[in-house]
Amino acid sequence: MYDILIVGGGTAGLTAAIYARRAGKTVLVLEGTGFGGQITSSPLVENYPGMKAVSGLDYSEALTQQAQDLGAETKFGQVQAVRREEDRFVLTAGKKEYEGKALILATGAKHRHLGVEGEEAMTGRGVSYCAVCDGAFFKDKETAVVGGGDSALQSAIFLSGICKKVTLIHRRDQFRGQDADVQVVKSRENIELALNSQVTALHGEPLLTGVTLTNKDGTTRELSIAGLFVAVGQEPDNQVFADLVDLDEAGYIVAGEDCLTKTSGVFTAGDCRTKTLRQLTTAAADGSVAATAACRFVDGQA
Repeated sequence: MYDILIVGGGTAGLTAAIYARRAGKTVLVLEGTGFGGQITSSPLVENYPGMKAVSGLDYSEALTQQAQDLGAETKFGQVQAVRREEDRFVLTAGKKEYEGKALILATGAKHRHLGVEGEEAMTGRGVSYCAVCDGAFFKDKETAVVGGGDSALQSAIFLSGICKKVTLIHRRDQFRGQDADVQVVKSRENIELALNSQVTALHGEPLLTGVTLTNKDGTTRELSIAGLFVAVGQEPDNQVFADLVDLDEAGYIVAGEDCLTKTSGVFTAGDCRTKTLRQLTTAAADGSVAATAACRFVDGQA
C-alpha cells in the first residue's frame, strides 16, 4: 500500500509527487494518456518563472524525470473505479488495483475541440488552445479566436495587443461573456467580428494558412490566418470520483485554495478543481498545497 495515490500526471500531479517524496512518503502517480498534461503540445513556454524559454515537451519530460528521480512511481492507467475502505482508498485501473492511505485528484481539464478535420494534426502548427501561452508566436500576424464566452473575449483582447488583426468567430449573434469585455472587443480597431459563423475547414500544410467559415445562412468564405485560437470551453473528467467529491454543474471538483474536498483523505489539485485561473504556475501551487495536506493526513495531523 502506498502512502499517497495521485491520479493525473500533469504539472499539479507531478508537483504533488515531488513534494510528497521529499516528505518521505511512498507515492504512485497514475496517468491515463501521457505524462506532462496539456502543456506538452505547446511549442514554447515563456511564462514560467525561472525559465526563459522551454518547449512544453521538454518541460514535461524534465518534470516527470524529477519526480521519478526522487522515487515517485509512475504508471499508465485509466482509473475506472474508486472505493473507500476503512483505512485506505482503492483505485481500479484496467485489471489492477492500487491502494493508498491518501488520494490526490489531479486529473486536469481538457480543452474542448472544434471537431474539425485536421485539428489535432494542426495543434502546435497554428492551432492553439491558449492565447496567453502561444500568442507571442503570432506577433504582427493575422489570427482568429473561436468562441463567445469570457475566455474567447479575453483571448481576442489579449491578442489584439500582439497581432496585426484578430477575427473573433462566434456561432451566435450575441456573446455570453461579460459586457465590459464585449465593449472592449468592439472598441479595438484590429478586432473584426464574424458572428453566426463556424469554422468548418482548416487549410495549410504543415502550418495553418487559413480556415473556411460557414455562416448560419449557409454561405461560406475563406479567412487567411496564421493562428487559430480555440476558446470554446474545457471539459473535466471527474465523474468516476463523484462519490468522494462534490462536482459543480460543469463537472469540476469543488475545492478552494486549500485543495480539500468533502472527503477526509481526498485532496485535489490543478485544472480539475474550481478556480479562476488555470496556468502552469497555479497547477504547481495546487500540487504543493495538496501534497502537504495529504502528508499531514497520512501522519495523523489532519
